[in-house]
Amino acid sequence: MMANRERTLRLLKTARGQIDGIIKMVEDDRYCIDISTQLMATQSLIGRVNADVLKAHIGGCVQQAVESGTDAEKTEKLAEIEAVIEKLAK
Repeated sequence: MMANRERTLRLLKTARGQIDGIIKMVEDDRYCIDISTQLMATQSLIGRVNADVLKAHIGGCVQQAVESGTDAEKTEKLAEIEAVIEKLAK
């Protein structure tokens, strides 16, 4: 993985902690808006991690394929990015 491994792991562990907290909030029958706020914070954090991973992929794997890969490798990497963009747009 080309992304900063330590940062990625730290952020994912933070998100896991947030999810554990949200589970506890649901179990404790906490106020819906408070739960929703925490869910949105967790989604935002995971989105930032995903953006970091995708930026690293473009700056590493995709750039390498474009600069020195075969035509098939270039096409494959660009198709991967197109597929991710389609998923993000949904």
